[in-house]
Amino acid sequence: MPTVLPFSAAQKLTRPANFATLVKPVGSACNLHCAYCYYLDKAELYNRHTPRMSSEILEEYIRQYIKSVQAPVVTFCWHGGEPLLAGLPFYREAIELQNKYKGEKQIENTLQTNGTLIDSEWCSFFRDNHFLVGLSLDGPRDIHDAFRLDKGGHPTFERVLHAAQLMATQQVEFNILCTVNARSAGRGIEVYRFLRNLSPFIQFLPVLEHVDSERRIVPPGTEGSVPTPYSISAAEWGEFICSVYDEWVRNDVGRIFVQLFDITLAQWCGLPSTLCAFCETCGDGLAVEHNGDVYSCDHFVYPSHRLGNLLTTPLRELWSDKRHFRFGADKYEGLPGVCLHCRYLFLCHGECPKHRFAVSGKGEKGLNSLCKGYKQFFQHTENDMKRMRQLLSQDLPPALIMQSHKS
Repeated sequence: MPTVLPFSAAQKLTRPANFATLVKPVGSACNLHCAYCYYLDKAELYNRHTPRMSSEILEEYIRQYIKSVQAPVVTFCWHGGEPLLAGLPFYREAIELQNKYKGEKQIENTLQTNGTLIDSEWCSFFRDNHFLVGLSLDGPRDIHDAFRLDKGGHPTFERVLHAAQLMATQQVEFNILCTVNARSAGRGIEVYRFLRNLSPFIQFLPVLEHVDSERRIVPPGTEGSVPTPYSISAAEWGEFICSVYDEWVRNDVGRIFVQLFDITLAQWCGLPSTLCAFCETCGDGLAVEHNGDVYSCDHFVYPSHRLGNLLTTPLRELWSDKRHFRFGADKYEGLPGVCLHCRYLFLCHGECPKHRFAVSGKGEKGLNSLCKGYKQFFQHTENDMKRMRQLLSQDLPPALIMQSHKS
């Protein structure tokens, strides 16, 4: 186990506050019942009532967050559950409050949605207020509808596809978030080709959840937990993302932007990751619940990780709390020795701690269960990444890499 505090963690003790918040205005409330959702059971924390952030908490959250961030740009990330359940008046009020408190700062808004509630009125609001919308879509109909059903058990593919087409027509900026689950396995090229026709910006998110004997999703370290049937294995994940990469590197570099590929290239170029899962430490973000409760991460919304409530303790103090700092540093300090000696540590940093259910060949706990899949991807792409890095150093476009794959 590491005994030296990583530099990125030490920096947080002295640098200006610049952190993200992922806010859940309706908590875990959602109009869908996706089989793999890690947030639906969080309703148990709040007595399973239908939540909605009050105007008082909304204003206090916006005021505190803008004041706390010591940077020229403040980004709000609206999440869920399904954040559109809060209604258009809620977000119009949010925009008014952002304008009230922003001062000289620039405000950006992102929102993650299942898309089933999007209509022309929502599109006009998103476009006029420059929202970046993340749309959850898992690929072709049979893959998407395998796990993304509404509460009545009805498929949602047609509604989500309509949302994508509507946003494209009405010039709403959006990207696609695609989970890679058991149904996706072995179909990477098919999924990728389908999605690239809808948006040039794609995120692939491997689904790997463990449950206890009562079928509740649990964190690493939970005794007796087992992977869910909808989870993807490390080998399946590696095959999936490598097949997508091969299609992309032959045809789409500079035209289609896959988050994992962009992040990997940036890290080969010595730049920090823009996605927390691939950062050296956690802790640059907070999860804000509908009632003002604050947690270190939305994947760890458990009573033991609750930092406090912004109505009683300012966000800035919660971000600086030693428990939150410890949560962030634990990502590095909890790495098994096999990771510390891996040549690809600088690329993955152990990936997200929520996936650390595996045991290394030496019997060390805390190994990422997707490790073999990520290692396969890093090995598969290494030569191309180095070549694209060289092209960038010569002020040439990385897209030139495609020439070597067409011969």
